[in-house]
Amino acid sequence: MARELGIDPGMLRVWVKDERRRVVAAEVVGDTPLEPAERAELLRLRRQVGELEKDNAFLVKASAYFAAMQKPSRGSS
Repeated sequence: MARELGIDPGMLRVWVKDERRRVVAAEVVGDTPLEPAERAELLRLRRQVGELEKDNAFLVKASAYFAAMQKPSRGSS
C-alpha cells in the first residue's frame, strides 16, 4: 500500500512506530494525543484505506481469474 501512495515502506514503518509511541506517551501522562478533528480525520483515512485495500484485493483476484481464463489459441507459441 505504501508504494502505491508513493511512500517508502521503511519510512512509513518508522513514522507509524513513532506515532504509536507518541500516542501512548500522551495517554500515560493524561494528555489528549489527538484533537477531536485530528481523530475524526484519522478515522476517515482509516476507512478510506480499508476500502482501497478491499478494492485492491478484488482487482488482484479479478486479474488472476481473467489471466487463468486466457487460453492460448491454436497455432500460437
